[in-house]
Amino acid sequence: MPSFAPRIRVEVYVPIRYEPAYQDTLMKKTVFPTLLALVSLAFTCAAQTANAPLKPEQIVEQRGLSEVQISPDGERVAFTVAEPPKGATRSSNIWIFNTRTRDLKRFTTATKRDYSPRWSPNGQTLAFLSNRDGSTQIYLLAMDGGEAMKLTDGKSGIESLAWSPDGLRIAFTATEPATDDENKKQEAKDDARVVDKDDKPTRLWMIDIATRQTRQLTNGKWKVSEFGWLPSGNGFVVTATDKYSPERFTNRIYSLDISSSQNNELHEMFAPRGQFGDLKISPDGKSIAYINGRVESPIGHDLFVQSIAGGEPRNLTATAIDRAVENYVWTPDGSILAQVEMGFKTVLYRITTDGKATIVSGLETNPLSFDAHKSGTLALVGQTVKNPRELWVGDTRGHFAQVTNFNEEFRKLGLVEPEMLEYKSFDGLKIEAELFKPRDFKEGARVPLIVLVHGGPTGRWADAFNSHYSAWTQLLVSHGYAVLLPNVRGSTVYGWQFLAANRGDWGGGDFKDILAGVDEVVRRGVADENRLGIGGWSYGGFMAMWTVTQTNRFKAAVAGAGLSDLAAEFGTEDDPTYDEWFYGTPYENLSAFQKNSPITFVKMAKTPTLILQGEADVVDPIGQSQQFYRGLKRYGVEAEFVVYPREGHGFREEKHIIDYLNRLTGWFDRYLKNGQ
Repeated sequence: MPSFAPRIRVEVYVPIRYEPAYQDTLMKKTVFPTLLALVSLAFTCAAQTANAPLKPEQIVEQRGLSEVQISPDGERVAFTVAEPPKGATRSSNIWIFNTRTRDLKRFTTATKRDYSPRWSPNGQTLAFLSNRDGSTQIYLLAMDGGEAMKLTDGKSGIESLAWSPDGLRIAFTATEPATDDENKKQEAKDDARVVDKDDKPTRLWMIDIATRQTRQLTNGKWKVSEFGWLPSGNGFVVTATDKYSPERFTNRIYSLDISSSQNNELHEMFAPRGQFGDLKISPDGKSIAYINGRVESPIGHDLFVQSIAGGEPRNLTATAIDRAVENYVWTPDGSILAQVEMGFKTVLYRITTDGKATIVSGLETNPLSFDAHKSGTLALVGQTVKNPRELWVGDTRGHFAQVTNFNEEFRKLGLVEPEMLEYKSFDGLKIEAELFKPRDFKEGARVPLIVLVHGGPTGRWADAFNSHYSAWTQLLVSHGYAVLLPNVRGSTVYGWQFLAANRGDWGGGDFKDILAGVDEVVRRGVADENRLGIGGWSYGGFMAMWTVTQTNRFKAAVAGAGLSDLAAEFGTEDDPTYDEWFYGTPYENLSAFQKNSPITFVKMAKTPTLILQGEADVVDPIGQSQQFYRGLKRYGVEAEFVVYPREGHGFREEKHIIDYLNRLTGWFDRYLKNGQ
């Protein structure tokens, strides 16, 4: 097979920058004594860095790779690189790796966001989305050089795009633009909005590249979520609804014929139950695939294939794999490559349409985004706990090589490898967890332990260093804490029954799974029973709130964007369909919501609790944290409530991220180390 290893000079001299001109200049100016000095200095600095506690400023410097796309000839790999946040913004650019020459080049240089690269069918042009001139529009960049050309100039930001099979058109989704009257009312501050009625639905559009004529393909009440071109280029398969409701799954799959210039009508094809998505059409145009759950689940779990001609959908993975499918691509032979969650790992499977699954072995990393070419070339963004996101290139036989070093500096920080733990919970159910020990841990020396709970609950902890929240672990470990990451019941990575095991029981079996994990770490002589902490974000924040109302065993807690009143949250969050699968509705089953709400038992809390919340969060609105804080203060519990303006469920601004990470370590230090 061809070698995919990057040029040595890139790795030795410039671990972050890759511009060829910069490499050549540096090579010419470097002499042997200077090289020896640099190498000596590098080893000295690496040793010093590896022994020092991590700082939030170091964590936010991670660069985020995503959106891998292989060119039609298989020679080039386009992908997006998000730069570290600077101030209130985070820019991203598109890079290209050449699989033949091994050259790596930054292809766009915007100071805002360039993303969603898509190759034209002939591979000569790259289309992408950018907000460089304000609202998000489509830009085209020719491979033979030159500046990016702005293709669209609409009044609404574009959400997604796809080339037509003949390369002459691009279809895209965007919301219906405001009318002139609506704009005038907005300017005059006469902008009262009727909820639902005045919402602008997402439409499907098409633009002719040569003439730039734009054609709106859907209208009326239709709200489009996804679409895919049919190989003929005369129509689409579309996921849409004309009965949108924030409390119900109403999307269906439709066909849309655009062969005539008349008004186009959506014709229903299929009505999958529950939350489904990632719709993709097979290369021959005869089948569609999508990820869906079971029994109207709120998340996708299994891979389904359905003939466009009709018939029942086939679940390809329920029996063969029974693990959550994250992403997939069709291959030219009609089989599917799927990215699957397996415990803390992520693996690739080749799946045939008759349901046979074979693992692609040899991966030394966990795929996050990937693409496949008919030649057998695979490209993916991979990550592990100690090696943040990088681009890897290989083949379907499992031979891969890392070809970038965007996050090389993180490998010098002394990141800790976890121990895998398996223990039995109260009812005999096996729970898997990662246990991180401090760098200088000595057997027999008990240290303070912090349990971190993942979001979801249909989420997981993974072998990754991929976000500010999962970076909590390495930050705390470097400050002398042992950290336990349990994948409690309800996690997505051990099969459907495990996922559904806490349905209607948040704070029940999952909470006992946490306590059993703490008992196991204490039994092993690692944790100090008198210095225990707990923390998490979203569902993890809920679990931190729940824990302090159920036991005084923990001496400190950090609850980020938590849920304190499940009934109130159902009525105020953006998408309560997720909660309905677990509990029904509070209108008909209020007692179930109340019995699993931390606020119901807040008068029992004694544990000092730090509450972190984005003010603009619509997933777990600010009232959830505010209510819990007031309850804690009512009963004299030591608590702090920190609100971050403009932030949603995930933080974006540099100073806010650094601030809350400093508060996190400071809170645990105060109550688990300083004895307050």
